[in-house]
Amino acid sequence: MTPPTTILHVDLDAFFASVEQRDDPALRGKPVLVGGSRRRGVVAAASYQARAFGVFSAMPMAEALRRCPHAIVVPLRMERYAEASEAFFAILADFSPSVESLSFDEAFLDLTGSERLLGAPVEVGRAIKARVRRELALVASVGVAPTKMAAKIASDLDKPDGLRVVGAGEVRAFLDPLPAGRLYGVGEVTGATLRELGIATIGDVARYPEAKLVARLGPTAGPHLAALARGEDSRNVEAETPPVTIGHQETFDDDRWERGDLELVLLRQLDRVAERLRRAQLRATVVGVIVKYDDFRQITRRVTLSGPTTDAAVIARAAFKLLAAVEIDDRPKHRVRLLGGFTAGLEGRDRPRQLALDEAVRARGERLGETLDKLKDKFGVDTVKRAAHLDQARGSRRPT
Repeated sequence: MTPPTTILHVDLDAFFASVEQRDDPALRGKPVLVGGSRRRGVVAAASYQARAFGVFSAMPMAEALRRCPHAIVVPLRMERYAEASEAFFAILADFSPSVESLSFDEAFLDLTGSERLLGAPVEVGRAIKARVRRELALVASVGVAPTKMAAKIASDLDKPDGLRVVGAGEVRAFLDPLPAGRLYGVGEVTGATLRELGIATIGDVARYPEAKLVARLGPTAGPHLAALARGEDSRNVEAETPPVTIGHQETFDDDRWERGDLELVLLRQLDRVAERLRRAQLRATVVGVIVKYDDFRQITRRVTLSGPTTDAAVIARAAFKLLAAVEIDDRPKHRVRLLGGFTAGLEGRDRPRQLALDEAVRARGERLGETLDKLKDKFGVDTVKRAAHLDQARGSRRPT
């Protein structure tokens, strides 16, 4: 007899903000906003103390500070979040070989048929929460259900520090009273259409004649929402796939056009990108830059490298050539509002690669990066800095 499907959705509560509060005791219990510029940035994460003022992720930072003027704004520290995320997924892997990552801080686990080995799903949920708290000093919310959608909704209902279990025969009763906006695929436009039809809850969607729903929403969205509202979700947990790109970008408080300053920003970004490549055991074959002008036009330029690498100097030199070909000056519509660097064409570092005539140089550059990673792990992320970043007025601004 086939065991019933059991899916867990695990979500770290207010992840970025919680990492900042964990690392800095002075931030604990305070409204914390993680993001970029106070004038132009957006909120990447808000602590629950800030959310109480109506602040949420993706809100313009200026608006968030109008709603919560006493909030503390801290910059993104992606390396620190990536480190916590890696440890989080290592914990999840101890409970299931089938883990599907949705982002840095949330994932689905398939526990089907594992009850004899691990115990009841609710006990697995408690064990994961306990390990996250003990090993990471963070808080997780867990939803357990027979389907992915129900599990994800369940994990969200009792945040923070929630644990909700939906039994195999309880999905429809669980979903019925919830707002229709919780269904996958219901955004602002679809939500407005449902309200026009007098539909407020998921149960209303399930009871509404499907033919009429299809007539208003179309042959794809109509049947899809009707099935989800009935608790029908046949999607399986899919193992994590490698990232397609790794990059960083920054929105400036004031527009910039000095190429030297922009190169320094790009160099700092690509140092972080190269470190993330190494820690993910990947190499990049493509380098790109993103430039958004003061009139919000955005361009992307990319180039294929002669060979895969994790060497920040190689990556930065390629990016500088791309940036040099981009029109930038102090005229309106030519000033830079946002700058980013990224890598793509990623492949595993254990994948065989063709040796080049400069192989010794290539290997030396990668070994240097690995040594810097070890120094940061042992002594902290600010242990090693480029001379160009210590004193921007001295020396070359390009990596050597």
